[in-house]
Amino acid sequence: MRSRILLCGISAAALLAGTTACGSSKSSGGGSGSMGDELKGASFTVSSKDFTESILLGKITEYLLQAHGAKFTDKTDIKGSVNTRTALTSGQVDMYWEYTGTAWITYQKNTTPVSDPTDQYDKVKAADAANGIAWLNPAPMNDTYAFATRAGQADKLGVHTLSDLAKLSPSDATFCIESEFSTRDDGFPGMTKAYGLTVGKGQTKMLDTGVIYTETAKGGTCNFGEVFATDGRISALKLTVLKDDKHFFPNYNAALTLKQSLLTKYPAIATIVNPVAAKLDDATMTELNAEVDAQGLPADQVAKDWLKKNGFTK
Repeated sequence: MRSRILLCGISAAALLAGTTACGSSKSSGGGSGSMGDELKGASFTVSSKDFTESILLGKITEYLLQAHGAKFTDKTDIKGSVNTRTALTSGQVDMYWEYTGTAWITYQKNTTPVSDPTDQYDKVKAADAANGIAWLNPAPMNDTYAFATRAGQADKLGVHTLSDLAKLSPSDATFCIESEFSTRDDGFPGMTKAYGLTVGKGQTKMLDTGVIYTETAKGGTCNFGEVFATDGRISALKLTVLKDDKHFFPNYNAALTLKQSLLTKYPAIATIVNPVAAKLDDATMTELNAEVDAQGLPADQVAKDWLKKNGFTK
């Protein structure tokens, strides 16, 4: 989830069969790192989900670990949250960045969001400890779900909060959403129930993530599009985000997840990654996402440049 451009992906079954995201698997060289040798001799398979922000976090992790002597195999860009989680739990990949809200709702099967982000992180971390999965420190960024509309439309329709949607006629209450969001407890079904909305089939259009932003900006397909709080396309397309006034959507703070056994073997991973996580606030992540989605820069380049700029690599 989050900030997603649908690039390419693989199913869990394909991953288990040995195929890789986008048809290739990139491996790094090893040896001495530019920042230290704490991980010299180690080799990790780094993964991500299939949207820009997750891919960026994966790339940042790869080049960061490489700077400390590790080798990496790139298996970023797996399609779907469940497939990516399965790749980790089955041992096909070593690590990826997960969101606290996704773990809380999707994997740990809770239905009530936790309003305090620290409390939610602590609960998610404790629950996953029983599954042998470790969570490193969370980034302050909160890439939660939201709905947005094109500039001026919010004022025209008198809609500034999600509660305001209940005032609209069916012809105006039209939504562009992605397939995963359409079935998630923390997605469209839960949101419409929480806000007392009755939405007919003709009022929703299922689109790929990246298309939602452009169609919402155009206004022809729908008036309201599912977006993600740290997505750079919100500002680039001049979209207005509606306030989640009932605080329905959970917090989605990102953190690197990995098997506890791997962290026990290589405790330096936490020492190396946690300072990076601390730098990834909403503004920073939005800017990095925009460099990829709005400016068209490769995720590899954006990750490398940011790490070097902030003194995490040379």
